[in-house]
Amino acid sequence: MRVLGVDPGLTRCGIGVVEGVAGRRLTMAGVGVIRTPAEANVPERLVLIERGLEEWLDEHRPEAVAVERVFSQHNVRTVMGTAQASAVAMLCAARRGLPVALHTPSEVKAAVTGSGRAEKAQVGAMVTRLLGLSATPKPADAADALALAVCHIWRGPAQNRLQQAVAARQADPASRAHHPQHRRKGTVR
Repeated sequence: MRVLGVDPGLTRCGIGVVEGVAGRRLTMAGVGVIRTPAEANVPERLVLIERGLEEWLDEHRPEAVAVERVFSQHNVRTVMGTAQASAVAMLCAARRGLPVALHTPSEVKAAVTGSGRAEKAQVGAMVTRLLGLSATPKPADAADALALAVCHIWRGPAQNRLQQAVAARQADPASRAHHPQHRRKGTVR
């Protein structure tokens, strides 16, 4: 499986491509950062991010895209830019029919280091080790993007099976009849 990891950001959007399957050695196919000038207005910056993502998608042809799930931060302006860049990444993937997975920062840290509270330096060091790199990718956004891709390769198949099981259960009328949410008012069972 080839996964494009995206660490969204308006100024620096980390990009990393990892190939492999869970339980086997993973390899890095590419890593970088899409940068936009801080003095440009937001719509122009989003176009630059979109163009950069499209180039990465054309060049690396991933089978899935893993994007960091935006979480609430104290700085609303920062979280807005992150959310906007995240949306562009999801749009680019959806336009190509690629599955998109959102992973929280703590989920990625736990997958890569074993601790959901790991520091950025620990994540970078583990990504370097797991992918057999000679040096930690810089800036940290690039290493984080690789960590997202690794996380998805390791956790994605299990998440997909879980989602399929939930969807199958919801689609089955027999299982819905016995679920408390689907019982009709006044019906005693």
